[in-house]
Amino acid sequence: MCELLAMSANVPTDICFSFSGLMQRGGNTGPHKDGWGITFYEGKGCRSFKDPLPSAKSPIAHLVTEYPIKSEAVVCHIRQANSGEVNLENTHPFIRQIWGRHWTYAHNGQLANFKEALPVKYHIPVGQTDSEHAFCWLMDQIHVRFSTTEPDAKTLFTFIAGLCDEIRKLGVFNLILTNGECVFAYCSNNLHWITRRAPFGQASLIDAEMVVNFQEETTTNDVVTVIATRPLTDNETWHKMETGQWHLFQLGESIASGEQVDKG
Repeated sequence: MCELLAMSANVPTDICFSFSGLMQRGGNTGPHKDGWGITFYEGKGCRSFKDPLPSAKSPIAHLVTEYPIKSEAVVCHIRQANSGEVNLENTHPFIRQIWGRHWTYAHNGQLANFKEALPVKYHIPVGQTDSEHAFCWLMDQIHVRFSTTEPDAKTLFTFIAGLCDEIRKLGVFNLILTNGECVFAYCSNNLHWITRRAPFGQASLIDAEMVVNFQEETTTNDVVTVIATRPLTDNETWHKMETGQWHLFQLGESIASGEQVDKG
């Protein structure tokens, strides 16, 4: 299946180190060769790079590793197709607008009977994937529940977590979702996270011969959380999320979390 990567930070931070490891899994150290994409937020604006080529062989991906775009919220995805053709319209992450903000979504997993179980009305998918369809259903449910009044972050994402519980009944549903301020992570079967803060140390990538000393790249006030399908480094302690568990990160810190009581 696909792999996810996201970042939440309290200062504009580049994700070049983590992305350098993840991109190798896109056709080199891993089988995820059916496209990739990444979205960076700058205030209420965002910039996205997407390519249906394998990330390990994509000139655009190499550009991202060498272009230190600094952001407080990032979502990235490398694809192993199981629903929809390999083309640009089916390449994650997907973006929709609500309440004057760009929402970015990426999914790892596979859903059965998604069109019948998740009917959409207001947000129509562009491509053919189960992933984008589920995103459009989520946006529809948010629109119906809250209309034009945006709730506070904890109320909103707790509601979204309940929707994720419903989608997970259709199959594997690991999710990253952000509105540029908060980064939401929901685990179906495989998702990890790590928060880096002072005192910073060295980190070594699993998928590339690359080591970074974060102490040389940060200040004592920096807080950076990275979320990934599988740990990207081999000398740090990553937290593995459980089935039905979710975390809401803002400025690098977990501000809310929960889990489904019934994990069946």
